[in-house]
Amino acid sequence: MGAEGQLEAPPVRRLPRAERRDQILAAATRAFARAGFAATSLDDVAAEAGISRVILYRHFESKTHLYRALLDRVCERLRAMVGGDDFGPNVLDALLAAAAEDPDGFRLLFHHAAREPEFRDEVDRLRADSERIALSYLAEEIPDPAWARWAAQLAATVSIDATIAWLDAGQPDRASAGERILQVLGAITEAAARPA
Repeated sequence: MGAEGQLEAPPVRRLPRAERRDQILAAATRAFARAGFAATSLDDVAAEAGISRVILYRHFESKTHLYRALLDRVCERLRAMVGGDDFGPNVLDALLAAAAEDPDGFRLLFHHAAREPEFRDEVDRLRADSERIALSYLAEEIPDPAWARWAAQLAATVSIDATIAWLDAGQPDRASAGERILQVLGAITEAAARPA
């Protein structure tokens, strides 16, 4: 106990720099995923990490710098799990696996950052890549280029939104979730390929 009879806070354990940075990024993911960039303060992040604001500033010079590092980390993990230029059932399974492994990061990227103009560029790049990949696959099945672009854009949006909805529903039946999303995408493809 301290001099005034109050409990003293336990000392902050010293961690190697890289480990402390990872701890801060994990805590920041949780804090920002709850309320977004604008509504989350660095004090909120420090409290979530169980550290002082001084320690936080030793690793990140500003809230913007921290958020950008966080988005970069989430994007790197997502790309590593989902892969490159393939589109199909394996991609959806990998997307679901990435979302299940880091639901806060997935929501942060596709829900919060997508609505924040300062950080939207990364989400826009990811969506554009997804649409390009989907179009390369769908162009073979949909003869009208305009409808193929429509279907590719919708496929990217539906895949992400369906994954967030799956997370929000408590991740039911992961084994068949990708198959169910593929059924929705199949209906989009069928509608786009239908002759006028």
